[in-house]
Amino acid sequence: MTKSASIDLPPSLVPVYAPLRGSAQYRATYGGRGSGKSQSAALMAAVWGFAEPLRILCTRELQVSIKDSFHREVKDAIERTPWLAAHYDVGVDYLRGRNGTEFVFRGLRHNSSSIKSLAGIDLTIVEEAEDVPEDSWLALEATVFRKPKSELWALWNPRSDASPVDKRFRQTPPAGAIIREINWSGNPFFPPNLNLLRQREQQRLDPATYAHIWEGAYLQNSDAQVFANKFEVREFEPQRQWDGPYYGLDFGFAQDPTAAIECYLHNDCVYIRREAGRVGLEIDDTPAFLRERMPLIEQHTVRADSARPESISYLQRHGISSIKPVKKWGGSVEDGVAFIKSRDRVILHPDCAETAREFRLYSYKQDRLSGDIMPKIVDANNHFIDALRYALQPMIGGTSQQVFGVL
Repeated sequence: MTKSASIDLPPSLVPVYAPLRGSAQYRATYGGRGSGKSQSAALMAAVWGFAEPLRILCTRELQVSIKDSFHREVKDAIERTPWLAAHYDVGVDYLRGRNGTEFVFRGLRHNSSSIKSLAGIDLTIVEEAEDVPEDSWLALEATVFRKPKSELWALWNPRSDASPVDKRFRQTPPAGAIIREINWSGNPFFPPNLNLLRQREQQRLDPATYAHIWEGAYLQNSDAQVFANKFEVREFEPQRQWDGPYYGLDFGFAQDPTAAIECYLHNDCVYIRREAGRVGLEIDDTPAFLRERMPLIEQHTVRADSARPESISYLQRHGISSIKPVKKWGGSVEDGVAFIKSRDRVILHPDCAETAREFRLYSYKQDRLSGDIMPKIVDANNHFIDALRYALQPMIGGTSQQVFGVL
């Protein structure tokens, strides 16, 4: 008789690990402290090793001893789960399953010959992947994909957009790779005591360091990032003396989310309190979706993408009566970005995780050969940012409009 067991994972990581073994060559998760990415990978590796005999390589760039390895994470995951604890023999420097599953722990640096000699690897877990240089990646991948259905999982806290792991999985991801960002706010198992530490560090650390440690932001901002050193994520509630709320709405298409923003202005800062977004949101469902996530939206003007007049008309007839199209002109994107950058700071509430992600990724184009920054913004990672521009358009104005006229 087949028995079933429940496995607790953060909901955003279920799509990473639900597909069967061998269905994706790469699975990658990145984000800040407390996200659960390491614990989830350790648990799922142990579960896979329970289901069938596997040889699992756990590696990082530098491993001086077993204490520096992924051994502790896997051991803890096993010990928290009684049926896994009954299956595995957990030693000081080894982990073995009753069915023949074996965990191998190796460092990459100074061990290239040792890694190359490993045979029959079914699953490779690269932790702290931010520290792995390109030559180590090349040597590792040449070794661990020899068996059918072999996979590589990468886990890291982003530090720089110039790192090999960032280029490999975020900028030019392999075909079929399953890649997700997760931070503490997306982890329902985030421990209360760790949250107290997070709150203390939010008060103690400078915003850039806090954002790197806890929100998965780059520590080293690239010159190509449009909003580098301009925003931070922290809790707040709008006050009566603030200007706003202002609402903006960007309509989605097949692969893009419908994105809405609720924001405020105060003391030369932009405060983004709420976001609402979903890929594949039908227009029939949009009014209820917006009202549920932004309770005051019906009481205020909503400025929306003028490219979808039929959608604006529908929302006007179904409860979002004060919605209106924004004006666009040659340079309206640049004018909007310039206005946002001219503010002293952009403050994002932790509830606005997707907007924060776009603020980290929104970038200028770079010359392919020289790497020089070009004065043109990449048309990507901008759905919530577009909604923000729409919301703030009355304040943006723009001299470009006088030259080019309204498009």
